[in-house]
Amino acid sequence: MDFDTRLSRYAELIVQHGLNVQPGQVVNLTGEIIHRKLLEKCTAAAYRRGAKYVNVDFIDPWTSRQRVLGSQKESDLAYVPAFIPTKFNEVLDENGAILRLLGSEEPDSLADIPPGKVNAMQLSIRQSLKRYYEEGVGKSKIHWTVAAAATPKWGKKVFPHLSEEKAGEALWDEIFKICRVDHPSYLELWDQHDEKLQKRAKGLTDLKIEMLHFTGPGTDLKVYLSPKAIFAGGGHEGPHGAHYEANIPTEECFTTPDCRRTEGHARVTRPFLVHGTMVKGLEVTFAGGEITDFKAKEGKDAFSFYIQSDPQAKRLGEVALVGTDSPIYQSGLIFEEILFDENAACHVAVGSAYRFCLDGGETMSDQELANVGCNNSNVHTDMMISSDEVDVHAITYTGRKVSLIRKGKWDIHF
Repeated sequence: MDFDTRLSRYAELIVQHGLNVQPGQVVNLTGEIIHRKLLEKCTAAAYRRGAKYVNVDFIDPWTSRQRVLGSQKESDLAYVPAFIPTKFNEVLDENGAILRLLGSEEPDSLADIPPGKVNAMQLSIRQSLKRYYEEGVGKSKIHWTVAAAATPKWGKKVFPHLSEEKAGEALWDEIFKICRVDHPSYLELWDQHDEKLQKRAKGLTDLKIEMLHFTGPGTDLKVYLSPKAIFAGGGHEGPHGAHYEANIPTEECFTTPDCRRTEGHARVTRPFLVHGTMVKGLEVTFAGGEITDFKAKEGKDAFSFYIQSDPQAKRLGEVALVGTDSPIYQSGLIFEEILFDENAACHVAVGSAYRFCLDGGETMSDQELANVGCNNSNVHTDMMISSDEVDVHAITYTGRKVSLIRKGKWDIHF
């Protein structure tokens, strides 16, 4: 099958299954200039599904770099023009659909810049979009999807033995395979996959888990849940009563932990990016729900700035279970892109939590959310903590011990 056919299928998957664009919806697509061909196909697919208007925002890693390097005053990095939150709020008010394409043309464009500057710029943008994240994402008032597009330099990181051109092609092959678009019945396969994840998530919710215990080399971590915790997996229901897929690909079942009660330590098993800097070899210690100590082989300063973004940035906002049956894990590759790597391993995330992962969470007041340990922060990033050497068991609110994952594999079937 030629590349253009597979790219067209991928665009259809993103727009039809991911965003699930509804007639009359406003759609906003964001990606880098190098993603133009895929964004063009996504635009056409959105209009075929009856979109009222499709806006495309092209971004460029080098102009972001020049802003950080060229700003005369550090306070200028905190400036966010009013049109940015206005645009997102308008899509929110329209109950629209938003796509963000990942995969940079220049993955290392910010790597050599002082992490404090990059953190200040990114944090101010996140704060300006507070309503969008709390209502649009946290309460599912829009359809939102994150997907990825291969680039030569990203490919080179995944396949260092190949030329950039060949590495980019190899990465596209992996993306198409992992996202099932190399199969003629790819949309049906995604429906089946969603059904499996939703069944698994319901089974986990029905266990009424009080604590998830992760154990393995360098890891002995206890993550506690509130009695209101709900596991999510597969698609979410949006404001139009239609399901959308937040991540393509997705292999996780996740929930909102009680951010006040995390205890123990964990070894992070895959690198992850923090505002342009790759964090590798991270080991973290939690006490009283908060990161109290950590060390890293690379990216220590970037991670330090990140978890000091606000008072709650050291606490968890998500815990997710992923087995080694994941096609991303099965690929044997490290993608150095969180969308893929988080779907290869169990993970926890520091920062903001998902309200929809709490029973009644979407209508709770801020105080009610705080009372059940729902974290409220301006940041959110995932840290992978499992491998084929890690076990996960649950302790339920009735005191029952249940093995969920053994040596990376699912040990329970719903």
